[in-house]
Amino acid sequence: MSMQEAMEEAEQYLLHTYNRYPIMIEKGKGVYLYDTDGIKYLDFVAGIAVFALGYGNKAYNDALKAQIDKVIHTSNYYYNMPALEAAKKLREISGMDRVFFTNSGAEAIEGAIKAARKYAYLKDGTTDHEIIAMNHSFHGRTFGALSVTGNPKYREPFEPMIGNIKFAQMNDLDSVEKLISGKTCAIILETVQGEGGLVPATEEFLKGVKALCEKNHILLILDEIQCGMGRTGYMFAWQRYGVKPDIMTTAKALGCGVPVGAFLMTEQVACNSLGAGDHGTTYGGNPLACAAVEKVLALFEENHIIEHVRQVAPYLEQQLEALKDRYDCITERRGMGLMQGLVFDCPVRDIIERALENGLLLINAGPNIIRFVPPLIISKENIDEMLEILESCIEPSQME
Repeated sequence: MSMQEAMEEAEQYLLHTYNRYPIMIEKGKGVYLYDTDGIKYLDFVAGIAVFALGYGNKAYNDALKAQIDKVIHTSNYYYNMPALEAAKKLREISGMDRVFFTNSGAEAIEGAIKAARKYAYLKDGTTDHEIIAMNHSFHGRTFGALSVTGNPKYREPFEPMIGNIKFAQMNDLDSVEKLISGKTCAIILETVQGEGGLVPATEEFLKGVKALCEKNHILLILDEIQCGMGRTGYMFAWQRYGVKPDIMTTAKALGCGVPVGAFLMTEQVACNSLGAGDHGTTYGGNPLACAAVEKVLALFEENHIIEHVRQVAPYLEQQLEALKDRYDCITERRGMGLMQGLVFDCPVRDIIERALENGLLLINAGPNIIRFVPPLIISKENIDEMLEILESCIEPSQME
């Protein structure tokens, strides 16, 4: 069966909720992916900021194979050692106190929302508490996560959402303060907005939000699902600012391909929110997923991933800035670390498709922004290769 035939057959069986690009990936090695026809692609997507360690990492693969030979799943009726070791490592790198493992980022957001509302309920016994989220945010596709996602086009077809959600403007502290009431129980935001256009929180804004939370006894929830796990040059982006949340979420690169997420909280929140029976998951925290988490965190340390990101990310920023300066159609560079975006004055899908034809994988963040979230092991030579391909794909767009 040819690749084209396989893709056409897949469309007959899979629900069409994705406008996929016309390739079928078969394998990966390092920072490259290969389709079923053997064509090689430089990957600046990393499974949407997931495959931080690159493809074919032997130590990672061996750890998963070893766990498969032991036990894959037992349920949360029992303890398992990989969950214990993963939780210990995650607590150490985050400075948080308690961990709940989920299957995805969206589930981590659901748990964070439930924890915040239960915390408020135990304080005053009422159930009409409010949450402030940010415009242009993205937190996931489940109902709770969608309810705090600040883009009406994602929410409107599925309304009514969960209630009592208000939206402020990212990096506008006054807009947050105006929405605070006696019923506000939490403020949730991405430390760096991903789908919303690669917009980092400013230090002044994040510290201001934290101060408002402390003043008004409100919980701060930071979504680190995409911007966490070393992508910004810190294990979690909030550590750059020194602004510790009460609850945080993580996923994506946490398992480097194995579906796993987590929400973490301080001891204060943990002791005064979710109790036995309040929340649960069949697969969350199973031995296979947690073996992946444990090994990922160990490899981050052994391979000095954070240090590498801090070395290579400035080069990517400089080269993207230079590219912006060469082309009038590029209006802005945004982002932090190896989470970058170029803003164009036109839709970027044609550029991304031409890049694909030339062996480069890119994705967008909105119709006019190209997003760059490569594996964290990327080299300066890989960045040069990417830029050469990308520039060849921008030039035709200017002549149209």
